[in-house]
Amino acid sequence: MAFTRGWTAPRRGVTADDVRRIARALPRTEEALVRDRVKFRIGRIVYLALSPDELTMGFAFPKEERAALIASDPDKFHPPVPSDERYNWVRAVLSQLDEEELTELVVDAWRMCVPKRVARDYLGR
Repeated sequence: MAFTRGWTAPRRGVTADDVRRIARALPRTEEALVRDRVKFRIGRIVYLALSPDELTMGFAFPKEERAALIASDPDKFHPPVPSDERYNWVRAVLSQLDEEELTELVVDAWRMCVPKRVARDYLGR
């Protein structure tokens, strides 16, 4: 069996560091530690949160589309905890996401909370 020099196996899943890198790059985002959980917010509005073990993340997502997202891949997406069901929120297992999907979820969650002009200016780049 021949080995290819410089080849590395594709990475499976993303990490909390990937989440931080993507979220911190978004305008007006603040990172905060709230009750031992890392949260990303615009002002007082939280759009992204990591679980204490940093294996899952919760993110802003339209309530009316939540059931369809969860049904599309129940190993990857989970409903919010019962106390958060009234919010626009979904949870995802980081090890099941790839970088492209993570970026899309984080940016879409951010767009739900930031003023439209800010999102347009940032995404128009």
